[in-house]
Amino acid sequence: MNDEGKDAAPGRGVQWIEVDEDGAGQRIDNFLVSRLKGVPKSHVYRILRSGEVRVNSGRAAASRRLEAGDRIRVPPIRVAEREAGPAPAPALELPVLFEDDAVLAVDKPAGLAVHGGSGVAHGAIERLRAARPQARFLELVHRLDRETSGVLLLAKRRPALVALHGAIREGGMDKRYLAAVAGRFRDEKRRVRLALRKYTAAEGERRVAVDEREGQAAETVFRRLARSEEFSLLEAELVTGRTHQIRVHLAHLGHPILGDDKYGDFALNRALRPRGLRRMFLHAASIVFVHPVTGQTVTVRSPLPPELESFRRQAFAEEAA
Repeated sequence: MNDEGKDAAPGRGVQWIEVDEDGAGQRIDNFLVSRLKGVPKSHVYRILRSGEVRVNSGRAAASRRLEAGDRIRVPPIRVAEREAGPAPAPALELPVLFEDDAVLAVDKPAGLAVHGGSGVAHGAIERLRAARPQARFLELVHRLDRETSGVLLLAKRRPALVALHGAIREGGMDKRYLAAVAGRFRDEKRRVRLALRKYTAAEGERRVAVDEREGQAAETVFRRLARSEEFSLLEAELVTGRTHQIRVHLAHLGHPILGDDKYGDFALNRALRPRGLRRMFLHAASIVFVHPVTGQTVTVRSPLPPELESFRRQAFAEEAA
């Protein structure tokens, strides 16, 4: 019998796993995928459908929610099955901005997806798990676009994840971004309420557009921090957290984010490369939340990366708002 609560090791005959507090509330398919390291998802679903996986001696559907104390029987899994799976994620540790037993906040660089999929083999979450093999639970609390840098929050225990997701739904998490945009942003503060709808473009690319009839409600508060003859530096406060929300709201207002290769001004983006801006100027600068265990308010900040700070100094040297 396996030690209770430890990851199951494929290829060692029948295994037993006892569900602990961190596993409570998870679907059994997701639980097994995370515990059976390197076993393809297709094989996990196969053994669930066949009834070979038992929970407390009974068959379990893939959608079953686990409870603390449940005992799971996992059938023998051939090593060959594991070897047929995808290559393991290369380990990557990111700069830690805050960490304790329940929560981890890291500084994500631009160019790193937060998770695998859509042509990306491994994202930040898979690579962080690989760098921390002793971590029994590690999940994203929220997401950042691939080209957005800054604070990325993760939960190290399931109760913390549930609590933080609840805080996001109830508007109890304060997320602020810094964005440099084209043009002179007129208002010192502007609250934007424009519904957003996801769609797939003709070439298969996933995009988001303003659509007041069919879109989901989306709200962003913009504050002007600095302004030049060409550009404006804004703080964006997310009231809701829709996909590409800041980018689409600003593009719709006529102030696309500099360097945005999806919703931006492409000619301007090309002209900015010789001036040192070769990425999107959108940075997750801070997150404020109530700690799910201690109840204390936690503020996590990420400074502008050097390439953005250098451009900011050059672009806004002459005139401040």
